[in-house]
Formats: sequence, structure tokens, C-alpha cells
Amino acid sequence: MTRIIARHAIVEDDWTLAPEGAAGAPASGKLIVPLARWRAEREPLLASAAAIGVLLPNTEDVDALYPQIADRPLIALQFPTFTDGRALTQAVLLRNRLGFAGELRALGDIVRDLVFWLGRCGFDAIVPRPDQDLEACRGALGELDVAYQPAADAHAGAWVRRRMRARG
Repeated sequence: MTRIIARHAIVEDDWTLAPEGAAGAPASGKLIVPLARWRAEREPLLASAAAIGVLLPNTEDVDALYPQIADRPLIALQFPTFTDGRALTQAVLLRNRLGFAGELRALGDIVRDLVFWLGRCGFDAIVPRPDQDLEACRGALGELDVAYQPAADAHAGAWVRRRMRARG
């Protein structure tokens, strides 16, 4: 089993990522399917005994797509390269604007330098590249303890802290 970071802990992954081009509904377990497969096989997948998550490319308009995936227990967002931050925007939209409360997972070219920002944007599960040290990536989630901008995580902005101290 693969180990991942979920809710700030290193855990065994209980989800399976379906390979591209795979078809057919699983009998049981937890399966993440690409969006194209979800669209093509939605009814058989829903009829299966499995929990089904959906993997979105970072080029998808999550506002338009959300009604089709809002009930999924997991939405995985794809990072084709660590320098392409469109999935960060998708995550913020899913958490803040659309209110997605299920597991939000980052997949793809995930390196340690990106991990802190994944947490800020609302990801609660992170699958780093195999060459990345899991413990170092987990530690990166708490690397900075002062935030200036509001985000999808629990950090209170510096301006909020300052205001609270002034009211003291």
C-alpha cells in the first residue's frame, strides 16, 4: 500500500487510482476514476459497492462541473507539473465557494515546496512524488505559522491576530 499525507499524518492510502483506460465497476473498495471515465460510466460505478472518487484535470471549470461531482466522497486534483498552480485555484473554489466537505486530494508532481500551499488551499490529502521524503513533506504543512491572506485552512490572518491583541 502507498503511504500518503492525510490530515497532517502519514497514513496508508486506502484508495486506489484507476489506471487510464480501465473500465468496469469495482466490486468493493475505494476507487478514484478519471473524469472521462466518471462521465462515461457514472451509472455502473454508482451501482457498484465501491466508494468512487473523481480525478479532475487542472483544466476543468470546477464551477460548471461541481453539480456532477458534489456528492463524491473524494475529489482528486491533478498537478501535471509542480509549477502549474491551476489545481490550487480549483481547490480554493471547491472549498470556499462551492462548500465541498469531502476529501480533497492533491496528485501528480507534488514536491515538498508545494505542500504548505496545498494545505492553505484546502487539500486534506497529499500524495507527493515517490522521490519526496514523506516526513519532510508532512513537516512543510506547519512550516509557516503566520498567514497574511485568508485561505481555506484554519490559519487566522496576521491582521486578525493584531486586531484581537488590540481588543485584548
